[in-house]
Amino acid sequence: MSVFIKNFSYTLTSNFVSFIVSTLLILVVPKLIGVQAYGYWQYYLFYSSYVGFFHFGWIDGIYLRYGGAKYKDLNKELFFSQFYMLFFSQLLISIIISIFSIVFIRDGDKIFIFQMIALCLISMNLRYMLLYILQSTNRIKENARITLIDRLLYCLIIVIFLSVGFRDYKSMIVADLIGKLISLFFSMYYCKEIVFRKISTFHLELKETYLNISVGIKLMIATIASTLILGVVRFGIERSWDVSTFGKVSLTLSISNLLMLFINALGIIMYPVLKRTDQKKLPHIYKMMRTFLTVFLLGLLLLYYPFRSVLNYWLPQYTDSLMYMAFVFPMCVYEGKMSLLINTYFKALREEKLMLIINLISLIVSIIITIFTTVVFRNLDLAVVSIVLLVAFKCILSEILLSRRLNISIGKDIILELFLTIVFIVTGYFLNSWSSIMLYIIAFIMYLIVKRKDIISTAENVKFFLKT
Repeated sequence: MSVFIKNFSYTLTSNFVSFIVSTLLILVVPKLIGVQAYGYWQYYLFYSSYVGFFHFGWIDGIYLRYGGAKYKDLNKELFFSQFYMLFFSQLLISIIISIFSIVFIRDGDKIFIFQMIALCLISMNLRYMLLYILQSTNRIKENARITLIDRLLYCLIIVIFLSVGFRDYKSMIVADLIGKLISLFFSMYYCKEIVFRKISTFHLELKETYLNISVGIKLMIATIASTLILGVVRFGIERSWDVSTFGKVSLTLSISNLLMLFINALGIIMYPVLKRTDQKKLPHIYKMMRTFLTVFLLGLLLLYYPFRSVLNYWLPQYTDSLMYMAFVFPMCVYEGKMSLLINTYFKALREEKLMLIINLISLIVSIIITIFTTVVFRNLDLAVVSIVLLVAFKCILSEILLSRRLNISIGKDIILELFLTIVFIVTGYFLNSWSSIMLYIIAFIMYLIVKRKDIISTAENVKFFLKT
């Protein structure tokens, strides 16, 4: 139990720092670099989030196959060969992307962005491999330090650039790349037994590569499909409107995603724990964690009201897009459950095929809705509303199928949470006043009364869990 608490404190600390850095960047950068430049910066962040596609499940296979193992028991020579085989494959793909951008793209800003994405691809995927090894072997302390270094360096470099007068999106991108590169070096240090070995120990481990990709490809495609569910909507917005509108909508999404940093802190450490847990205990743990997490997330929505008032005052040029926060803020409820509970359980139960099916179904729904909202009707309001609808659809479908796998009943809970989400959106968007807070608080209190027995039971279980 003490190990769990320590791991959580390490991860929570690094994610808290990430939260502070992200908050500062979200509040300060849009005010200093202008709406269009911020749009290009978001354009880079959007497309660079898909570089994980280019390891083709290689890293995910390592994560799934070796999850729960001990670092000292790993075959270091085997992983040494895997690391450098991955490096050369990513270098080749990076060169192809660079050539592609020069030949086929005409916009000078977008050419620069794709050149930077090509560089980002190498450092990110190599670092992902080492981070996944640390996470899957429960070396959470080192994993947290690397995340901490990345975010602190990123923030420090941006502050330096802004203070000396470099207030353009290109400086922001360079700062991001420098932070990722240095954090890669630190991850290489923490995995030095794998990375730094004699060249003579390198072997072309094609069989191991095939096994990793064949296992990880389903999870990788599921992850990419999951990202594309919202990515398709954002792509549709970028194509149907200008880069400034894309940046404004992205700002609203970034604000909503801030809350996810703390949820991810738990998700990282839960996977190796669940892998080592007796499967008979998993349903009980799920219900306990679900009650605790859902109450916390639904209560967290109360932050929307003061947060929006502050942002309207601080970023008046984004007022027209901040009104969409009422639509996208509930994303944290459904994304939080997906990240911490549902996806972690799917991985622990080795149900990556089911994850893939769910995400592909959700992706198809996303494509159809996006065509109607951004092409046929060309309505930005509908496009933004579709974001939370798609996230909720995927979460509810996933949880229904997972509950069947665990043989538990959660139908009433899903309906209650959906009702509370609708109340939040309707009051937050249409009333647009402090009276909406009182209406949501009343609805939230009613929810707590209905769920009081489950909450009390969960609290007692948590106390017992902490004592053991």
